[in-house]
Amino acid sequence: MTTNAPSPAPAKSSFRPQLLLILAIVLLVVALGIWYVTRLGSESTDDAYVDGNIVQVTSQVSGTVTVISGDNTDHVDANSPLVTLNAVDAEIQYERAKSNLARAVRQARTQYYQVQQLEAEVSQRQNDVRKAQDDVRRRNQLAASGAVSREEISHAEEVLKNAVAGLDGTQHALAVRLAMVDNTTLRTHPDVLVAASNLRDAFISLHRTQIYSPVSGVITKRSVQVGQRINPGVALMSVVPVDQVWVNANFKESQIEDLRIGQPAELRADAYSRDVVFHGTIVGLDAGTGSAFSLMPAQNATGNWIKVTQRVPVRIALDAQEVQRSPLRLGLSMRVSVNTQDLSGPVLNKKAPAQPAYSTNIFQNELKDANDVVEQVISANEDRGRDAKALKL
Repeated sequence: MTTNAPSPAPAKSSFRPQLLLILAIVLLVVALGIWYVTRLGSESTDDAYVDGNIVQVTSQVSGTVTVISGDNTDHVDANSPLVTLNAVDAEIQYERAKSNLARAVRQARTQYYQVQQLEAEVSQRQNDVRKAQDDVRRRNQLAASGAVSREEISHAEEVLKNAVAGLDGTQHALAVRLAMVDNTTLRTHPDVLVAASNLRDAFISLHRTQIYSPVSGVITKRSVQVGQRINPGVALMSVVPVDQVWVNANFKESQIEDLRIGQPAELRADAYSRDVVFHGTIVGLDAGTGSAFSLMPAQNATGNWIKVTQRVPVRIALDAQEVQRSPLRLGLSMRVSVNTQDLSGPVLNKKAPAQPAYSTNIFQNELKDANDVVEQVISANEDRGRDAKALKL
């Protein structure tokens, strides 16, 4: 009869699972503690988006589109042509204005000549009057001796009256001409000024048939078509300067207590991996919450009021070099973390900007170029050598 072997002693229960659980709990508590400590001096939000300028391209004159030089997603430099309008009517007006200015200059010269001519006639009439006066005086002296007849004296007096009347008429004619040119020069003559203004207007209208880009950037929202008749002020397309972007971060009202202008921020875009970190600086906090400036602000003076946490837009300027390396598009989502340890900065901006925030120089030479054309026309129709005295130049 075979006896059964003795059963082995039960193994000791293992404590390894419990130890691993305890270690995991400890690590979790430590991680939460570190996260809490690091979060004490910062505020973060996921409600943040890239914002920037959307520069509309509009026409300043009416016309029919003949050429479109750029399309959506194309890059364009400032002062580059975007849209060309039919310039036939503007060219005709421009040539007509040039001719009118030339004619005004020559007519003004004629008026100055007429003044000179009448001044010479006045001098001649004055000599005639003096001669007639001398004749009358001499004949009156000889009348007592009977050397001159009464009829001859009467005839001399009639000649004097005619000379005086001629002098008066010439002086009045001179006054009429002086009223047209008195206290003026050729370049300040009213007719010349009006014609010069019309030429400037025609030149600028012709120049504006070519529509240029106000800024450098990427074309978007093109709506203009070839052959379309456009009016001034209608948006033809938009240009987005991609190097002029910032982030609007919407923080809860419970988070803005420690936010200050000048505090540094770290930002990550959903469009890039977490390794791409943008650095920025708070440049301003908005004057109200987002709902305060909405088209339909909330009406809370009702019985069915529900409190909703409000958010305040905070503008964050980005590092230009980082944006150049990793371009951002308007509307991209961002994750923002602001270091709030430094509380020395102001809460709101209280100083006006010393320089314009944005500007364009594509229109600054329009009037200068028009003035150059006016000067060319005037110079071509004046005679400085012969007319210097007459034109009082």
